[in-house]
Amino acid sequence: MRLLLIRHGDPDYVLDSLTPAGFREAEMLSERIAPMDVAEYYVSPLGRAKATAEPTLKKAGRTASERIWLQEFAIPVARPDLQGPSHVPWDWLPQDWLQDPRFLDPVRWKENEIFRAGNVGRFYDLVTGAFDDVLAEHGYVREGLYYRAKRPNAETLVFFCHFGTSCVLLSHLMNVSPMVLWHGTCMAPASVTTVYTEERRPGIAYFRAAAIGDTSHLYVKGAEPSFSGRFCEIHGNGERVD
Repeated sequence: MRLLLIRHGDPDYVLDSLTPAGFREAEMLSERIAPMDVAEYYVSPLGRAKATAEPTLKKAGRTASERIWLQEFAIPVARPDLQGPSHVPWDWLPQDWLQDPRFLDPVRWKENEIFRAGNVGRFYDLVTGAFDDVLAEHGYVREGLYYRAKRPNAETLVFFCHFGTSCVLLSHLMNVSPMVLWHGTCMAPASVTTVYTEERRPGIAYFRAAAIGDTSHLYVKGAEPSFSGRFCEIHGNGERVD
């Protein structure tokens, strides 16, 4: 089985849609994805994900199954360095979250006091449980830390969603803390993360990422990926700080 986790194109968060660059990215993405033999498409209910999926679905003559759990993982938490409105759990400064070694643990990351107050672990379990239900429908049933291949297959499933959510799904497949992926990976707008099953013993499958945040479909068209999703490479260079 192959899973494609696709982040939405360059976002217009105010309108919950895409910027002009984002619509162009979605079109270039569609030229890559639409010709594929896809068993099923899934899409977040948020506008920016739907707008990204639309050109692909139109070219392929398909529809997508909308799943609420694919919306951005924007569970509000009180970031320790800021006052005022709560923030998404995956946007902390490294000098803060790395003070708690539990965040690096695949189980104990949920025990952080701020995360417990925001019920982050509960929402994580809801999302990953729904994800496992989809995988089970397609022949792969979660069994402990790996999957039982009840119906081994080479199907492709496509998920149009968001960075934070993609990291949640990846962390579940890899049995690692999502904080490691939220802070250690970058998925540019309209990027594709590809994950395959490996069945090295009959009936036992594990997932391996072949590419994270791939934007080769943009480069072949001479387009640079949008910057959204990253922070400044060097402080003070004019790029996004916080």
